[in-house]
Parts: sequence; structure tokens; C-alpha cells
Amino acid sequence: MTPESTDAASRRVVFHRFGGQEVLEIERRAVPIPAPGQVLVRVAAAGVNPVD
Repeated sequence: MTPESTDAASRRVVFHRFGGQEVLEIERRAVPIPAPGQVLVRVAAAGVNPVD
């Protein structure tokens, strides 16, 4: 996956403090450009163990 322009952005769900689902926020950030020897992976879905 290669960004078509430097304006490419991705959506990320982040949290900056402990809490329930109310602390989750969606942020848009620039898509990182991989360095030589690195790869960029597109994630369609991910799960997290509830006890983590």
C-alpha cells in the first residue's frame, strides 16, 4: 500500500486517559511512509482482549 499523495490520512481510535468507551476518540493522522526495509500494513479490523 502506497499513499497516493502526501495528504493521505488514516483514522485511528485513541485514548489519552483511563476509562470506558467514553474516553475513546477518533483521530485523523498522516499515513506513515515506510523507510527502506519496512512495510506498511493496512488493517481492516482488529480486536483487543477485554481483560487487557
